[in-house]
Amino acid sequence: MPLIDPDHPFFRPPWRRWATVLAPGGWAIFELVTGSPGWAMLFGAAGGYAFWVLILGRRGAG
Repeated sequence: MPLIDPDHPFFRPPWRRWATVLAPGGWAIFELVTGSPGWAMLFGAAGGYAFWVLILGRRGAG
């Protein structure tokens, strides 16, 4: 069972896929600016994984 299922109906609208990617990415930047590199890496990894699964790896995108 994947952590994020790109074929789930919830992720059908593109704005939800992008929001799922950008929210942890933005939070990673916030954590880095406030001096918490560990949390920044954690949220950056979550955003990167979401980008990989939802944007790059989406089958039948469109």
